[in-house]
Amino acid sequence: MTNQEYQEAVEWLFVQAPNYQIDGEKAYKPGLENIIKLCDFFGNPQEKLKCIHIGGTNGKGSTSNMLASVLQESGNKIGLYNSPHLIDFTERIKINGENCDKEFVFQFIQKLKTLPEDILPSFFEFTTIMAFEYFYKKKVDFAIIEVGLGGRLDSTNIIKPLLSAITNVQLDHQNILGNTIEEIAFEKAGIIKSNIPIISGDENGVVKNIIKAKADREGANYIDATQIISDLKSDLKGNYQEKNIKVVLALVDELKKLEIIISEENLKKGLLNVHKNTNFIGRWFEFSPNPLTICDTAHNQAGLEQVFSQLNAIPKHKHVVLGFVNDKKIDNVMTLLPENSEFYFAKPSINRGRDPHEYEDLLIKAEIFYKIFDSVQDAYLSAKQQATSEEMIFIGGSNFVVGEFLQKNLTDKE
Repeated sequence: MTNQEYQEAVEWLFVQAPNYQIDGEKAYKPGLENIIKLCDFFGNPQEKLKCIHIGGTNGKGSTSNMLASVLQESGNKIGLYNSPHLIDFTERIKINGENCDKEFVFQFIQKLKTLPEDILPSFFEFTTIMAFEYFYKKKVDFAIIEVGLGGRLDSTNIIKPLLSAITNVQLDHQNILGNTIEEIAFEKAGIIKSNIPIISGDENGVVKNIIKAKADREGANYIDATQIISDLKSDLKGNYQEKNIKVVLALVDELKKLEIIISEENLKKGLLNVHKNTNFIGRWFEFSPNPLTICDTAHNQAGLEQVFSQLNAIPKHKHVVLGFVNDKKIDNVMTLLPENSEFYFAKPSINRGRDPHEYEDLLIKAEIFYKIFDSVQDAYLSAKQQATSEEMIFIGGSNFVVGEFLQKNLTDKE
């Protein structure tokens, strides 16, 4: 297999299957019918895995990577399935921090081309079965599976995990999951299964009640991670990680009850070596110290509110590069923009990317200093040119903005 053959195979995958990350709502295929058929076709590899299921609006990626790091420090071989990828498709499927083997991806896509005509999977369903098969073939000790979107009808919900967790519930993907916190909480709680412990990291009483009620109906032990008190830290530096750490601690406590050995040293080292152990990037990621350049994939109101609050706590003039996708409600986001900043807006280069000219009325109303650029890279280069060594640059607003930035600049940096 040549690199060109690999690239062509992955491009075929993106083109053949509807892809929510690129095309949005029209590509979303709720329900488990297709993934059940797919898993049957490949001999149900997910049934041969010890899985841990991580759902929630924000924090899924951070929580699953922290847990993976802790379990790796405990001497385990850990499969980790996250989405979306930022730089390369193989980031979605990792074992002990190493991206999925490109030869496996290439060969697996050849098998996908031979599927019976009655199986019409989405892009995410393709990648989900690919992860299950890879983890099974590589004989991982545990597979940590991140929910793609929602929970109840997400293709990852075919698994029967050892444990499940819901990090939090916020308004996001309302066009699919519902317009209220209650409706979205109902969808997220759909990953709760009979007699399987569920950890909740949400502080909202309404959300807690919905998750607990579903747990009670399923006979599942409900664990409220918000009650945990700990001073443990992680090398993932966003302030919001304190809440995610509590979910990880609750998961570790439950794993210990299953006679899985995790020492206090494993726990501490795992939390402090997430980048090293899992190669996780994109969450309050320091790209450069001079000028201080941070990128973060927060992309909904709740996530951006926390990130902007952390930016406000840094006493530097800021150059903020932002971009959004079409299905995100950004009216309220514009009232939360960090202070002492000038802004550089650009459209992410995907079908769902939102042209800043379409929301320029909001920018004018916000009374900020801003410019609009043709690309994320143009916006970043302008910010870099303007920023002094005493100032800072922030890049965010969307996974795709951060992905574009890192694809171009991390490669150049290396």
